[in-house]
Amino acid sequence: MIETSYNTAAADYHAILKDYTRDNPYDRAVLGLFAERVADGPVGDLGCGTGRITTYLDSLGLDAFGIDLSPGMVEVARKEYPELRFEVGSLFDLDLKDGELAGALAWYSLVHTPREDLPAVFAELHRVVRPGGYLLHAFKVGTGGYHVDHAYGHDLDLDVYCYEPADITTLLTEAGFTEVATFTHAPLELEKQPQAYLLVRVTP
Repeated sequence: MIETSYNTAAADYHAILKDYTRDNPYDRAVLGLFAERVADGPVGDLGCGTGRITTYLDSLGLDAFGIDLSPGMVEVARKEYPELRFEVGSLFDLDLKDGELAGALAWYSLVHTPREDLPAVFAELHRVVRPGGYLLHAFKVGTGGYHVDHAYGHDLDLDVYCYEPADITTLLTEAGFTEVATFTHAPLELEKQPQAYLLVRVTP
């Protein structure tokens, strides 16, 4: 369902959102903080979509690469940003070594993941980030969720889940992360609800 929907919408998704970070001061501020904190080493944009955030991380001087579930999204990313590395993969089972990453990004890549599945994903993210490394997780604020039947000019079939920051912080702490900072902001033009960014660290 998720893979099929994003395979279908990949090209139009990119056309609509490719410059969104450039126009969003909150995104730029949080990604800048993340980039300042991450030490030398690879940074995985996990659930990278069409690579718009991966290339932004690269512009900030990070050694960034992307992984996404959707082959269609990865195909667009490789075409748009051929200088960067993109692979198809699942956040539940990453083809990465233990502690391989200096930093990881889950940038709205878990908005289609129900709460009962989040502990398994967070455990996998904790596995691949080295001690002292950072994870930045962006998500939609709220309780419950909604279904998307049409977006980016296509008929889709997607469930979207919203979470309270305190709840996500608890789950990340249980997975072995330590909270560094939490940010929220009111919805912008293309957004239906407040947005949250959680920066956490693997204990050195």
